Amino acid sequence: MGITELLWRFPSAQMAWRNLGRNRIRTALASLGIVIGVISIASLGITGVAIQQQATSDLGSLTNEVTITSGEDSTTAGVTADQVDEVRNVAGNVDVVPQYSDATTISSRNGQEENVSVIALTQANVLYDVSAGESPERLQSGVLLTDSTANQLGIEIGDPIEYNGQMYRVRGLIESDQGFGGGGRGQLVVPESALSDRDNYDSVTIVTEDGDAATEIAAILRDHFNEETHNGEVDEELSITDYSDVQENINSFMNTLRLALLGIGSISLVVASVAILNVMLMSTIERRGEIGVLRAVGIRRGEVLRMILIEAAFLGAIGGLAGVLISIVIGLALFQVLAGDAVIVFEWESARYLVYGFLFAIGASVVSGLYPAWKAANDRPVEALRG
Repeated sequence: MGITELLWRFPSAQMAWRNLGRNRIRTALASLGIVIGVISIASLGITGVAIQQQATSDLGSLTNEVTITSGEDSTTAGVTADQVDEVRNVAGNVDVVPQYSDATTISSRNGQEENVSVIALTQANVLYDVSAGESPERLQSGVLLTDSTANQLGIEIGDPIEYNGQMYRVRGLIESDQGFGGGGRGQLVVPESALSDRDNYDSVTIVTEDGDAATEIAAILRDHFNEETHNGEVDEELSITDYSDVQENINSFMNTLRLALLGIGSISLVVASVAILNVMLMSTIERRGEIGVLRAVGIRRGEVLRMILIEAAFLGAIGGLAGVLISIVIGLALFQVLAGDAVIVFEWESARYLVYGFLFAIGASVVSGLYPAWKAANDRPVEALRG
């Protein structure tokens, strides 16, 4: 069923559609204001979602990790092997990776040097993704090196690196933004045996399915290891840190930012609504005699009111639809650049702003048409025919 056939079933809609076609330039200009307003609302909302996606991605996997170190009230330096076993029993079926920490300087063949952090562990694949080579489930020989450090020093897979008086060959290059502890300083990951002469581990990392599981396990471990004393203070045997607060703070900030952006975008649509109000007033004034004839032949006030409001709604729908289509194109580009996946624009988290913009366009247009519609419907037929 075409739009013309559909309009014939509703006389008010038919007359409203015909009136819009009388002065196409004025209709186009009024719709243009709506287009700009919808683009402002939808694009700014989508931009907020894209920025949040990028911020969440930049956090890497930190939100599903729990870090354990020696507490302020611990009698030992570091985390003991017995404590690691106890953590495994309490945490359940999750990856628990104890680590030794150190620092060293590695050199290239041409004598260039760079300071790097050293992490000694066994389950390298749990904490590290590699851009080349492999990240073994049990790291017992060879080392991993941050790819940015390798590029700077000209080191490739299979090249030897000396650490602590022993030679190791590079088995994998760690993605620079994936390394545990963040980017910046390069990292050298060695087998646990390279620092096994130490009494205790420097830290333990627990990797869970998601941020909620990490928060739950962190709370269980705090209750298990850190007892509350009789005076209400906590005896901190182990310092247990999860990163759920980081994600919550980011989400809270981004929600505030999106509200601010939507407010800015809404101003454009309010300005467009004023333009529609002016267009509708001018239209009803020009058609005053015509409306008077309609009233004189028996058309009721409600029908006139409905006709003007439908005309305003058509303006909002035309401008809103055009604004949504343009916003989709903008959103595709934004998500491709910021998140690397353009189709995210069609997910509800971002697509809802397209819906909001379209509904706001129609709503604002109808509200703008209320006064012109009321004025036209309540104009006495005799006075309207006189002009």
